[in-house]
Amino acid sequence: MRYIEEFRQPNLAQKLVQQIEKAVMNNRTYRLMEFCGGHTHAIHRYGINNLLPKNIHMIHGPGCPVCVLPIARIDQAIWLALKQGVIFCSYADMLRVPGTHQDSLLKAKARGADVRMIYSVNDALMLARTNPDKKVIFFAIGFETTTPPTAVALQTAEKEGLENFHIFCNHVLTPVAMQAILSGDDVQIDGFVGPSHVSIVIGSDAYKTVAEQYDKPIVISGFEPLDVLQSILMLIKMINTDEQGVQNQYIRAVSTKGNIKAQSLIKQYLEIRDRFEWRGLGFIGQSALKIKDSYARFDAEKVFEVPEIHGQEHKQCACPEILRGAKAPKECKLFGLACTPETPMGACMVSSEGACSAHYQYYWE
Repeated sequence: MRYIEEFRQPNLAQKLVQQIEKAVMNNRTYRLMEFCGGHTHAIHRYGINNLLPKNIHMIHGPGCPVCVLPIARIDQAIWLALKQGVIFCSYADMLRVPGTHQDSLLKAKARGADVRMIYSVNDALMLARTNPDKKVIFFAIGFETTTPPTAVALQTAEKEGLENFHIFCNHVLTPVAMQAILSGDDVQIDGFVGPSHVSIVIGSDAYKTVAEQYDKPIVISGFEPLDVLQSILMLIKMINTDEQGVQNQYIRAVSTKGNIKAQSLIKQYLEIRDRFEWRGLGFIGQSALKIKDSYARFDAEKVFEVPEIHGQEHKQCACPEILRGAKAPKECKLFGLACTPETPMGACMVSSEGACSAHYQYYWE
């Protein structure tokens, strides 16, 4: 199966839209949050918002790993990058994300920091092998999707004795973020279009507690337009019958239990933090991972004694509100004016999964 053309067929999309139109109740509003930034971009790219009945409102969620990282962690990354004898490795998006006073890793590089753009953690490991006189730090970010490669990197560094390889760990957990959103009082949500790539690792059962605790339906969805439309239809039917729980639309990739081998590897090298700060959601208990003490020699936070930093958001940037669904990108005063992809004022405009980036790319004129 090719998995591309089959999930972009206009005639099938039309049939799904017709089914959605028949399923919706005209006397109620459906507020659906697509948690993942990949879904946000798919919705805008294929004009799905324009196909849906007016009483279905799609709300952007915090599922952009670059976006949810708080200003303080970016400031700490810049602090690490500026240390003498350090090669700091980061993915491209993170280089441009503004920290306090609009500083960034890219600007730190201009000031002399040895900051390298990499494509995978393997690139960072190679730098450690070929630069034994340097301390190589990998900026690890992301949800459960990108956590297994970090665990593999720790395993590799341990086996090879790469004592000059370190990780600045910023991996966060999806179900806990859902709980934080639902426990807030500034946004109402009737159901979630659940993340797909994350769920490949943790499985669809990982969301059962959230669904049951808050009496909400969650549908794990693929990223193609037919995936999203079918998931919305599934959510509408669940909402109409007051059904809570988890359904899996993305059955071609997601199982109930997830990738057990990946989960085991993560547990071997990483453990849950007591609390971690999220942009837009504040400090959330047990919402992120850290490197276990037995592998502390690879933990950049401990090796370099990273100081606590209180980051400062740009006062007019609405990225925090956008990430929890309280505002839409165009409600930000900076959007499309002071804040553009060329001159981003916040992470939501930088990231390839950011909501502001999606709005600007597909709707801004």
